[in-house]
Amino acid sequence: MLFSATALFFPSTFKGLGFLIVPLLAVIMFAMGITLRIDDFRRVFSRPLQILMGVCAQYAVMPFLGFLLALTFETTPLIATGIILVGSCPGGTASNVITYLAKGNLALSVTLTSVSTLLCPFLLPALMYFYAGKWINVPVIDLFISALQIVLLPILAGVVLRRLFDKKSEALLPLLPSISSLAIALVVGIIVALNAESIKTVGAMIFMIVIIHNALGLTCGYIIAKTLGFGESSARAISIEVGMQNSGLAAALSHLHFGYLTALPSALFSIWHNVSGAAIASLWRSKNVYEQD
Repeated sequence: MLFSATALFFPSTFKGLGFLIVPLLAVIMFAMGITLRIDDFRRVFSRPLQILMGVCAQYAVMPFLGFLLALTFETTPLIATGIILVGSCPGGTASNVITYLAKGNLALSVTLTSVSTLLCPFLLPALMYFYAGKWINVPVIDLFISALQIVLLPILAGVVLRRLFDKKSEALLPLLPSISSLAIALVVGIIVALNAESIKTVGAMIFMIVIIHNALGLTCGYIIAKTLGFGESSARAISIEVGMQNSGLAAALSHLHFGYLTALPSALFSIWHNVSGAAIASLWRSKNVYEQD
């Protein structure tokens, strides 16, 4: 929020840093890869139904909601594309922190984030073609290649580094949350600076769409998990995973393929979902989880 406020009122502070958006996202993905261990992937087989339903909810609910909101509010093609793009992204790593604070199923949250992120290069271009094709010509192949470069390759590099230098790489782990947080804050600041004038004219409407999008995602994720009979802690994890997106990735892909204005919904989403996530974590933290998952 501090970076965003600075960028809005003093855009020159960040405006010349657009070239950093993609490298910063790659750093975040690399940091995520270092935190992963083989045990994280084994959890896929220990909770197959929860993982399958969680990932399906992630990639079914948010893109569809983004499409409906873009139609309902009759947004411009670029803004509609940005809303659908942020909805088509995997869960963000901040969802793991919020799940922990909310007394949710942290192991499930980490696994869902990992699996949905690894599937991103394949599912995101298809979803964009299906939903955003109404407004623009979607560069499916280019999106696939960019997602591989920004998401999959840095994550795999991090996993390999952790595997090769397990003990030495652990010294980096305490620093990674701060590095990732600073990187995403800087990405958001750059996007806000590049769209400072647009925010002053259409920012209120987009911010309202972002709030509704996030709230519906959190609600639908929880209802789907409960309907399928999952326990409270798993329902909380799936709710947060569905409602909190990797908005930094959306901003990077917007920057590469659609223009800065398309990145505006992802920048506002990045600000808001941390606020709403903190609020829901505070609410759920006060309510104990009794049933076993």
